[in-house]
Amino acid sequence: MRIVDVNEYYSPTGGGVRTYLDRKMRIMAELGHELIVIAPFHEDRVEDRPDGGRVHWVKSPPLILDRNYWLFNDPGAVTRLLDEIRPDVVENSSPWRPAWFIGDWQGDALKVFFAHNDNMGAYPHRWLEGVASPARIERIFGWYTRYMDKFLGKYDAFVTNGPALAKRYRARGLRVDAATPLGIDRNHFSPDLRDEELRASMLAQLDLPPEGHLLIGLGRHHKEKRWPLVIDAVQAAGADVPVGLMLLGQGPQSEALERQIGGNRHIRLFRPVYDRERFSRILASADALIHGSDQEPFGLVACEALASGLPLIVPDEGGCAEVANPLYAETYAARDTRSCADAIRRMFARDPAALRAAARRAAGGVLSDRDHAIALVELYSRWLAEPPRGVMA
Repeated sequence: MRIVDVNEYYSPTGGGVRTYLDRKMRIMAELGHELIVIAPFHEDRVEDRPDGGRVHWVKSPPLILDRNYWLFNDPGAVTRLLDEIRPDVVENSSPWRPAWFIGDWQGDALKVFFAHNDNMGAYPHRWLEGVASPARIERIFGWYTRYMDKFLGKYDAFVTNGPALAKRYRARGLRVDAATPLGIDRNHFSPDLRDEELRASMLAQLDLPPEGHLLIGLGRHHKEKRWPLVIDAVQAAGADVPVGLMLLGQGPQSEALERQIGGNRHIRLFRPVYDRERFSRILASADALIHGSDQEPFGLVACEALASGLPLIVPDEGGCAEVANPLYAETYAARDTRSCADAIRRMFARDPAALRAAARRAAGGVLSDRDHAIALVELYSRWLAEPPRGVMA
């Protein structure tokens, strides 16, 4: 099977989308299939990957607000490449210009719109929080749902990267044909990487003894991650239990978060750890992952933490909630600091040995990115025989 992903989010400088697609190219090649990416760049260029797959860069203008990305401005250049490549399946994730010219392309491939995010949840709901209710925000921006419905009618299938996104889109009346959860690179994560000496040293950095409780938070310092809520909750719970927080990440909110932490010695910000072996040991050596975002489309950090044998404290909405199970997780009301603090207290009132044993058992069931690729190929194979929306364009 030959799949082409037309992707404006694939950057030559890296990022989550590139990591996902580069790994997917290798896995597809191992499975006997081919994944080709068509992405915008400042020049026309073809990159053949030695371990399978290739990238066609199409000359395009840069995105003004972020010079790591470019935007397609010549639909013909892309569709001509599709005519030459003759894929079995074409994927597109952008709801803007590519949504229309890929939808209108007259090739005989299966055309799939693959949603990796929810723009309405990521932007209007965050911008208008406290000003309008979620239901009212949905009504105000109903035009965007109608806009999506129009271009989705040009595709053979609408797929999301997991059940959290599928629920959001279906609640708006859109037809989602499949929810295909992503996976993680399981090679890097394991409960066996837990290091009690490392844990004790991390607690010491938070001015806590070895019998303290170590929370870890992962992600960009951005408003959508709701780290101020997490910090306030940890400070509140800290009045009752000896708990500390290591927050790994950086971003536009870093300085504001430092000011919020102030003189609290039990909460510290750390820069991201890019060494995978070291990062995996740190993750496995904490006592629980805590997360604040209710808009996570998939819940990648929760999956990585669970694969490391870590219990979870996450909001009851979004991708992380889909990973949580009462056997090894505590959930709290999204956007509610007091509820989050209560979840921390509940977590550390539980039997730690039983909690970690439950998380360790669940670690083996976390999907790998290979599992995801196999499931996607099986899904597309069925649809090539019988498209979910009738005859292909």
